Amino acid sequence: MELNNIIFSLLLLLFCFIINKYSLLLLTKKKSNLLIDNQFTKPQAFHEYSTYRLGGILFFLSLIIVFFYFFFIKNIFYFEFISFCTLFFLLGLTDDLKANFAPKFRLIVMIIFLLVLVIENEFYLEQITLGYLDNLLKIDIFALLFVCLCFLFIINGSNLIDGFNGLLGMHALIIFVILFSINLLNEHDIKYILFYISIITLVFIMFNFPKAKIFLGDGGAYLIGTLIAISSIKTNNLNPSISSFFFCIILFYLFFEVFFSFFRKIFAVKNSPLFPDGKHLHMLFYKFLLKKNNSKLSSNYKVSIYINLVYVCLITPGILLMHHALFCRFYFFFLLIIYIFCYRLLSKKLGQLN
Repeated sequence: MELNNIIFSLLLLLFCFIINKYSLLLLTKKKSNLLIDNQFTKPQAFHEYSTYRLGGILFFLSLIIVFFYFFFIKNIFYFEFISFCTLFFLLGLTDDLKANFAPKFRLIVMIIFLLVLVIENEFYLEQITLGYLDNLLKIDIFALLFVCLCFLFIINGSNLIDGFNGLLGMHALIIFVILFSINLLNEHDIKYILFYISIITLVFIMFNFPKAKIFLGDGGAYLIGTLIAISSIKTNNLNPSISSFFFCIILFYLFFEVFFSFFRKIFAVKNSPLFPDGKHLHMLFYKFLLKKNNSKLSSNYKVSIYINLVYVCLITPGILLMHHALFCRFYFFFLLIIYIFCYRLLSKKLGQLN
């Protein structure tokens, strides 16, 4: 790594720590109700104390510093990153500011944003290493709809698993580090972007785990989901020798959390799939741990540790065989079966405990 990149990395680390620490101190000292999360009765709320949804704003400000660095020092303007991240961060921020938009309206806005951004940036998947899908991607409308679906799954998946101390932060950090490692030998500057994003994510985790001083909020969750989606698609396009199903493997938890929940709510619960409930995998696991040790804080952060440890173990074979297209294809579907098995097992255990 060049000296100027090392120096910027250290300065970014220092900046992120200072802005997180003193922004939190300022809001706490003024006892501001701005961005505070004190709604403890929501299905997705598992905290006991009022906590500021500050993480998303500070993450976004730190990210802007990174893109200023690329623009002024390296004369590179990453319009696709900036445009996607800004719009989805602002969309999520509206919820953090307690603007009551209906879930259906929010979804429509997300789809409109994606259609405009994908077309404007000409941001498409170039290959999927699956014959008939590669042929379909040559059809403009299919390519557009497919990449929009990818974004929708990952962004909403990030928002769904956000809620426990460190869960989304750790999960995102693992993905960013994997993508950084893949791009390490590339000439493209995406490796530096991923490295700087990893630093920002790491500092956020310091303030969110094990006891949460700040939350990401919807703005932060949407922002991280957007970064994961963009970085995964770009890494897939830059590394044609790696199976596209490998990227499905590292994103399987975010993707299938949305996919499985959508159909579970329709067929099992008979509810609208757009409204939150308390029956996601990580929530069931929290309830299982809470029954065992009766400590809300301990159960909260242990969910993040256990789920991400299991996730790393599950994706390791995919990392070792990322160039083996057939293995990655079948292993991805095997992981979905593992998810369903774990969900059913937890549901059964909770039924017995109750």
